[in-house]
Amino acid sequence: IETAGIPASQVECHKEDGASLELDCVCYGLGSFSSCVSARYQLALLLLLLDALQIPVQECRVYDPVFSSGEREVLRELGFTVLTENEEGKRLVSRPTLFYLIHCGKALYNNLLWKNWCRDTLPLLRIIGNSFYGIQERMIDRDFQRDYRYIAQAVGISKEWTLPCPARLLDVFNDTALITFSPSGLQKLPESTWVEPPEPHYQDCDELEIILKGAQD
Repeated sequence: IETAGIPASQVECHKEDGASLELDCVCYGLGSFSSCVSARYQLALLLLLLDALQIPVQECRVYDPVFSSGEREVLRELGFTVLTENEEGKRLVSRPTLFYLIHCGKALYNNLLWKNWCRDTLPLLRIIGNSFYGIQERMIDRDFQRDYRYIAQAVGISKEWTLPCPARLLDVFNDTALITFSPSGLQKLPESTWVEPPEPHYQDCDELEIILKGAQD
């Protein structure tokens, strides 16, 4: 995992006695790997990460509304647990969880952060996906704050490690980072930030980059 440029010490989680805690894993938005080369590379990296982190493949849950029935069957044969419901990224965690979200839509990250927007829960997240700083740089600040308020706030309280990317794989892994949250970093936000965080709605977004539940049929 270190050779992929991802610091293992930041992904793994340990008990007070130093023993490693098992990580859960969730992968959203992998794409149609039967027809897309980039998706196949991303699937290959996911398998390598699971092996390096000693996460059993069956403990990794995967979902993308674009998966064909054949792709879902291939994933099951590889050992993955294929989710049947479009969660829109709104998965609440209760234990350390790696989210593998390479090149997913901004709303997916925003929904995941909202669902876990708590000082006790955010430190359980490890996200491998688009750099939050990169998202910020590419957006008009007014729109960023209005539509993706949780990513906007996370920029100032998260830690990022950029994933090195060879030139030939720029289309596959560009702008990819490991993103984590430390309890001390969360103290930067005022107490009011954590009280009844409103669920995101995207009615003002010109182009929503995720497929909403019920809209895929």
